[in-house]
Amino acid sequence: MFTGIIEEVGSIKRIAEKQDIHQYEITASPSFIQDINNGDSVSVNGVCLTAYNKNDLAFFVDVSQETQRCTSFAILNSAELVNLERAVTPTTRLGGHLVSGHVDGTAKLVERLDNNNETILWFSTPSDLYKYIAVKGSICINGISLTVNEIKNDQHCITIIPHTLKNTTLADIKVNDVVNIEVDLIARYLEQLTLKR
Repeated sequence: MFTGIIEEVGSIKRIAEKQDIHQYEITASPSFIQDINNGDSVSVNGVCLTAYNKNDLAFFVDVSQETQRCTSFAILNSAELVNLERAVTPTTRLGGHLVSGHVDGTAKLVERLDNNNETILWFSTPSDLYKYIAVKGSICINGISLTVNEIKNDQHCITIIPHTLKNTTLADIKVNDVVNIEVDLIARYLEQLTLKR
C-alpha cells in the first residue's frame, strides 16, 4: 500500500526487453534506495512494482505485458522522469489516501491552466472509470494523491499547488500527455458490495 505522497522524482536509466517482460533500471537518490530491499514494493508513476538488484544509485523492476497494456509504461522512454514512493509502514503518516498501486487505466491531459499560485489540469476520463470519480473525492494520478475539483462531461479537473508541482513530474506535463489513474479504493469496493449476486 502507498499514500500517494511522492517521496522523490527518479529517472529511467535503461529499458531492456526480455521475452514477455520489460526490465527498467530506475535511478534515485542513495537515501531513497538505501531503504529498499530486494522484493520490496515501490510505486513508480503510481504502479506497484517489485524492486530487485539494487545498487547505490539504481534499482530494477520488471513490467509485464499486462502492466504495459494498462498503464503509461508502454510509452515511457529512457531518461524520462518518474514519481517514486516506497510502501507504507505501520508508522507512516497517511497524508494522502490509501493507494494500492494497481492502476485502473490511463487518461490524457486536455488542458493546462497556469495561474500565479496554482496550476489547473483537465484530464479526459475513460468511460469505464467515470462512475468512480467524484467531486471532492480522491484520485491517484501518476502515483500522486489528488482531489477532484470539478467534473464536466467526460473530463475531470484537479488543482496543483506549487509544492506538488515542484516535487513531482506534473511540473513538465503537457497537453496530450498520458497519465496513470487509480480511482479511490472505497468506490471500487462499494460497487462490488452493492452488486446483486
